[in-house]
Amino acid sequence: MQYWKVIWHHDFKEEPVTLFSEIGEDGYETRKVQEYRDGHLLRTDGTNETAEIGLSEIPVGNIEDVAAQPEFSAFAISKSNFEAAWDRAPHH
Repeated sequence: MQYWKVIWHHDFKEEPVTLFSEIGEDGYETRKVQEYRDGHLLRTDGTNETAEIGLSEIPVGNIEDVAAQPEFSAFAISKSNFEAAWDRAPHH
């Protein structure tokens, strides 16, 4: 598994500003947490997707490619850092 934290630099009020992803060996997200500008969090493991949050439908690719895009800052994080974000997000 890989764990990523991606900061999305934008001015869209309704979009998340930080994404935490757990990525399987096949390159697909298995769990995700989205943090919004106002501090609220959403999470999904694919069983409770909504219009606001869902897992990527394609492999996420390389973190270096994401980090190279000017609108993103992307970092590999530890499993414990991901789990901390997961545990903070409300379970629906």
